[in-house]
Amino acid sequence: MKALKVDRLGEAKISSPLKLSTVYGDSIANYVRDTDSIVFYRNKKEILDRLENKKPLLSFEVAGPRQKIYFDPSKTRAGVVTCGGLCPGINNVIRSLVMSLYYRYNLKTIYGFRYGFRGFIPEYGQEPVYLTPEYVMDIHEKGGSILSSSRGHQNIAEIVDCLDRMNISLLFAIGGDGTLQGALAIYEEIKKRGLKIAVIGIPKTIDNDIAYVEKTFGLETAFSIAAEAIRSAHIEAVGAPYGIGLVKVMGRMSGFIAANAALALNVVNFVLIPEVPFHLEGPKGLIEALEKRLRRRGHAVIIVAEGAGQDYVKDIKGSKDDSGNPKLGDIGIFLKTEIKKYFQNSTDIFVNLKYIDPSYIVRSVPANANDAIYCMQLAQNAVHAGMAGKTSIIVGRWSGEFTHVPIKLAVSQRKYLSPEDPLWYSVIEATGQPIRMAND
Repeated sequence: MKALKVDRLGEAKISSPLKLSTVYGDSIANYVRDTDSIVFYRNKKEILDRLENKKPLLSFEVAGPRQKIYFDPSKTRAGVVTCGGLCPGINNVIRSLVMSLYYRYNLKTIYGFRYGFRGFIPEYGQEPVYLTPEYVMDIHEKGGSILSSSRGHQNIAEIVDCLDRMNISLLFAIGGDGTLQGALAIYEEIKKRGLKIAVIGIPKTIDNDIAYVEKTFGLETAFSIAAEAIRSAHIEAVGAPYGIGLVKVMGRMSGFIAANAALALNVVNFVLIPEVPFHLEGPKGLIEALEKRLRRRGHAVIIVAEGAGQDYVKDIKGSKDDSGNPKLGDIGIFLKTEIKKYFQNSTDIFVNLKYIDPSYIVRSVPANANDAIYCMQLAQNAVHAGMAGKTSIIVGRWSGEFTHVPIKLAVSQRKYLSPEDPLWYSVIEATGQPIRMAND
């Protein structure tokens, strides 16, 4: 139970300016109570078993506007920062944060810190910008982040010094695992100093690998754009004798983009993801299955997540990027080279292989309609949480409801696409690929 407990700065005593209702059935939207929760478990039998054995039912606190808030809007300043790689929807989140703070809570001073956590450090000379409704009016129509971004660790004490010096009471950190790790460290430094500053995270990663969150923003846009690359790869494959379309998509440790993109078009024959090991050669390997496919149907489409098959690209194994993530070898180029070499040297088939890597196109496009809606709702709920004095949480979604997830819990592990997940079985059924492409 302790892992799901939400921290808060103190008792919320100020009446919310939202003027919502506490009565169900009066046709006015209601405030959310702190006692409202969403059960962690999804299986009825597991719930009944826990009740029968008198075990606690773990649950997430429901997100949403509270009747009493902690911060006085007339005296409160907020800060917004975006870190890590680009992702569709960042500007949508920034815009919705500003609009909700400004118009719903009458909070007039909102700073945007540029180039990630560097923006708090004086030596980089990055002056914060004032985020007003006019400044963010049309940013949701553009990709990227108007605040720009960066990777790498910064001095946590200096970041908190900056927040304290600028009298900022609310910090919204938009980013993935590395950003949330940084937000947690900022929270701990704030707590150590006894400051009243709330830290709210908004999980951003198109890999969809944040634990205890059903979906992160940008995923739908990412696999929609990836699906267009797959469409092109399929056209190329069927347009030549023994054509192969090979597409590499993002997904360092999780295969959600690859799996969803494959299902979106249903023309893919092989999907390779980090969670499911494969062998290149051998009686059950990828090349053996690919050759059978080509001899039978005359073409094939392969989609590979960037983190798949890393055992084959060990030249930089062990090194890390500025965010502390393991650097990946290029599995796409490796597969392109090895597949062509095999068919040239070991078969009578001359393959026409076309390789497509849409990674940076996927990252930098504006959010599609579904992601835009989701970004707005995440931001609105982040504002409600912050104004109510919640801290060290991210806003997520569980069983279709927006929730508060302690940052410490969210970064405790990564979310992966299990080979036993129904999503992966849908991929197996749609592609017709072997359940395992690994030799015994």
